[in-house]
Amino acid sequence: MKLLLLLVLCILSLSRCESKGVPYDYSATIECLEIPLKPQYNGGIIVNPDLRDGPQAWTPFGNAKIDFRKIGHHNFVVARERKQPYDSVSQKVHLEKGLLYTFSAWLQVSKGKAPVKAVFKKNGEYKHAGSVVAESKCWSMLKGGLTVDESGPAELYFESDDTTVEIWVDSVSLQPFTQEEWNSHHKQSIKKERKRTVRIRAVNSKGEPLPKATISIEQRKLGFPFGCEVEKNILGDKVYQNWFTQRFTVTTFANEMKWYSTENVRGKEDYSTADAMLSFFKKHGIAVRGHNILWNDPKYQLQWLNSLSGREFYDAVKRRVLSVVSRYKGQLESWDVVNENLHFSYFESKMGTTASYKIYKMAQAFDPTTTKFMNEYNTLEEPRDSESSPARYLQKLRELKSIRVCGNISLGIGLESHFKKPNIPYMRSALDTLGATGLPIWLTEVDVEAPPNVQAKYFEQVLREGHAHPQVKGIVTWAGYSPTGCYRMCLTDGNFKNLPTGDVVDKLLHEWGGFRRQTKGVTDADGFYEVSLFHGDYDLKISDPLTNAKTSHRFKLTSDVSSSHTQPSAFVFRV
Repeated sequence: MKLLLLLVLCILSLSRCESKGVPYDYSATIECLEIPLKPQYNGGIIVNPDLRDGPQAWTPFGNAKIDFRKIGHHNFVVARERKQPYDSVSQKVHLEKGLLYTFSAWLQVSKGKAPVKAVFKKNGEYKHAGSVVAESKCWSMLKGGLTVDESGPAELYFESDDTTVEIWVDSVSLQPFTQEEWNSHHKQSIKKERKRTVRIRAVNSKGEPLPKATISIEQRKLGFPFGCEVEKNILGDKVYQNWFTQRFTVTTFANEMKWYSTENVRGKEDYSTADAMLSFFKKHGIAVRGHNILWNDPKYQLQWLNSLSGREFYDAVKRRVLSVVSRYKGQLESWDVVNENLHFSYFESKMGTTASYKIYKMAQAFDPTTTKFMNEYNTLEEPRDSESSPARYLQKLRELKSIRVCGNISLGIGLESHFKKPNIPYMRSALDTLGATGLPIWLTEVDVEAPPNVQAKYFEQVLREGHAHPQVKGIVTWAGYSPTGCYRMCLTDGNFKNLPTGDVVDKLLHEWGGFRRQTKGVTDADGFYEVSLFHGDYDLKISDPLTNAKTSHRFKLTSDVSSSHTQPSAFVFRV
């Protein structure tokens, strides 16, 4: 008897599920608005969050004078006559160890623009929850987060180094979550963003359902790009190659595409190592991120380049961009264009303040289709670093988005993610803020520098948070093995036996469908079998125990947002 297999891939309508406790609000606003939005979570544990009750719970901080003002139906508080950065408005709160706090507020300054930080003072220590570049005449949303090491009272206040401006505050929110609630947010987001429901129906040649048919589904490849950085030593090491290719779907070359590796002597280019590495990974179906076209850190510049100036310097830069971008055009997942150009300004010092704009424009002209990433550190890792805060990152993105060459420039958000002790609520809020751009976000160089007893734990927290966030489209860890030592963290020892951090990777890959994860089941009385699967490539086998008839098929689950969330797609296969 021949089998007819009806494979129905149902993208079920996945509205926000009921969760234990309070669901998480991933929304963030990156436009400056005439009137601020209402406080998230109705203010959470903040008293009088929208200032409707005037001075209730709000007091001066430092030596500031504060006013409570109203424009139309809109109430807010103003900190004026500020002499010190911390002169502000404050509210006392009680913070609990073990809870994860998400914070938001709407801010304005009295003139121009000025960075404003949200700070919690506790036992003489200062916890920075986030920052925003506030403007005059409109309201900007600051979104951040924090945890504390011990329970007790704290004071929330706002800080700006520009003491000539008044700080205006409205719609403040501080919402605590338990770890259980936080984990439930992961599960809900993963169900919505990383998985789809597959509905399989087995019928015979007459269209009659086949009950108790055996279903076997094996995931051949992860749909979510997950990978690790490598160096050239992988080329000659079969054990390393086997370890790597069993696990990862994307990689980044640590040094081999960088300018100092390909043109150490002016005019003598050598791409042989990068070419060999790219060939190897292509053969194994592993995508490669281009890293990098240029690096803005002055410490890593070629000696011969430093000696150039003016038009000669510009021409050398243009030749480099043309050379490497044209060589690998259409072969890479993406490009890091001017690496770390929020923290450093080498090319600006040589080419003027518009250097990054010019270099991105060149790259776009030479390869219009490959996504061009801003790649930066501390945007997720360190709320105290004002150089690369989400607000500063957005300012640079807005400059680059104005580039018009061969159509709109294809930009991406690269977040290096070199953590010490992760502030997970701040990490999530920063992803929320950057995610409001609609651009693809990748965690590009994930590692953790921490004591051995907590390193793997922190590493897992970061990977889980990144994978679960709806706006993150890929993750690369920065932990490739090298005989001379890993950058900050290794996944394996020299024999390619997993270290605790490598065990974390394997654990998560098993959860997400790696290592050819198998799912088995049996059809019901109507010939149906339904299962929720991660996005990816799959092998399907089905057999009828009564006739021993069998069939097989390959299918792919994607996150295609254009596909219907209510109408199933049906595929019919005969054997």
